[in-house]
Amino acid sequence: MRLTVIAAAFATLLAVPATAQSGCGGSWSSFIAGLRSEAISNGVPASTADRFFSQLRQDQNVLRSDRAQGFFQRPFVDFSQRLISQSRLNRARQLRQERASLFQAAERNYGVSPGIMLAFLAFETDFGAFQGDVNTANALATLAHDCRRPEIFRPQILAFAELYHRGELDPATTTGAWAGEIGMVQMLPRDILNLGVDGDGDGHVNLQRSMPDAVLSGAALLRHHGWRPNQPWMHEVAIPAGLDLSRTGLRTQMSVSDWERLGVRPRHGSLPSGNLSASVILPEGHRGPAFMIFDNFRVLFDWNQSFTYVATAAYFATRIEGAPVYTTGNAETGLDQNQMRRLQQALQARGFDVGGIDGILGAGTRAAVQDVQQQLGMPADGWPTPALLNRL
Repeated sequence: MRLTVIAAAFATLLAVPATAQSGCGGSWSSFIAGLRSEAISNGVPASTADRFFSQLRQDQNVLRSDRAQGFFQRPFVDFSQRLISQSRLNRARQLRQERASLFQAAERNYGVSPGIMLAFLAFETDFGAFQGDVNTANALATLAHDCRRPEIFRPQILAFAELYHRGELDPATTTGAWAGEIGMVQMLPRDILNLGVDGDGDGHVNLQRSMPDAVLSGAALLRHHGWRPNQPWMHEVAIPAGLDLSRTGLRTQMSVSDWERLGVRPRHGSLPSGNLSASVILPEGHRGPAFMIFDNFRVLFDWNQSFTYVATAAYFATRIEGAPVYTTGNAETGLDQNQMRRLQQALQARGFDVGGIDGILGAGTRAAVQDVQQQLGMPADGWPTPALLNRL
C-alpha cells in the first residue's frame, strides 16, 4: 500500500498565523474579492481563482445550523446510549475484520488503534453512509464571512481553492457537513491539504469514496496532533467513597500509581503502567460513570471540542476493542439549557470565567462548577445539578 501525503506546497498559507486571516463581514462581493486576491497571492492561478470564487454563494441554512447545536448538550449517558447501538458495534467489529490490513496499516504507520478510527467512522458518517449534503465551498465561505469564527474558516476556504487548483476537489460537486467537513471521517480542507494520505495508491486523496484514504488520513491527523503510539486513551474505573472529588476532572493529572494509592480501581481488567499520567473524569458526577483518561484522550479534542462527544467516541473505541458496557450508576439529574444559562450567569456574577453564557456545559463551566462546589462544601465533581443552582 503506497502512502503519499499531499505535499505542503501551500506552505505560505499554512505558515501565516490564523489571526492574520480573520477578515470578515462587509459586502459579500468585496469579501469574495478579498479571498480571491489572497488565494492568488498564495499561488493559485488567477484564472483558476476566478472560476472557483465566482461559484460561491452564501448559505443561510449553514448559519442557522451553526447557531443551533443542541445535540451535543445531552448528558453523557443519554448521548452515548443514543449513538452506540448493538448493530453499530457489530458493524464496527465486522469492518475491523474485513479491512484488517487497512487498520493494521493505520496502527503501524501512525500508532492509532483500530477502535479509535472505527469510532470516528461510525459517529461521523455511519461508516461512510451519510457524509452530508451541504455544498462545502459555500458553507466554508459563508462561515468565513460570518464574523463569529472567521479565523477558523477563512484558511479552510483558501485551502479548498488550492485543492481545486490541484484537481482534488470541485466546488460545484463537493458536499459534506454544514461546517465544511468532508468525507468518511469528516476532515476540513486545510487538514486534507496538509495531511491527506493516498491510501489506495491512485494518485489522489479522496476521503469521500476511498476508505483507505479516509482511515489513513484520519490517523495521520491524530498523529499530527500528538497521538502517542501504543498508549491507552481510556479505562473505566470505580472511585472509592471519600475520594477528594476536587482532584477529578481534566485539570488534574497524576500517575496511575498515585490514583491507585487513592483507591481508584479498574472496573475490568487492569490499569496501564503505573508511571503513565492520567486524570479521572466523571461525565455525570460522582454517582455516574467514571473513567481514567490518558494523554491520547486529550488529543481527541483536536477532532471535536465537545467533551460529551469525545468521551463517547473514546468509550465506544474501547467497546470495539472488547471492553464491557460501562456502569451507569445513579447520576443526579442535570440542568436543561435554560437552567444552565442561569447557572452560568450566577457563576459569572461570582467572578468565575465560564467561557460565555451559552447554556453549554463546556470545559470552562465544568471547572467553575467544581470550584464553586468546593467553596460551598458540596461534592466537587463538576456536575451541575438543580441543587447547586438553588444554592447559587
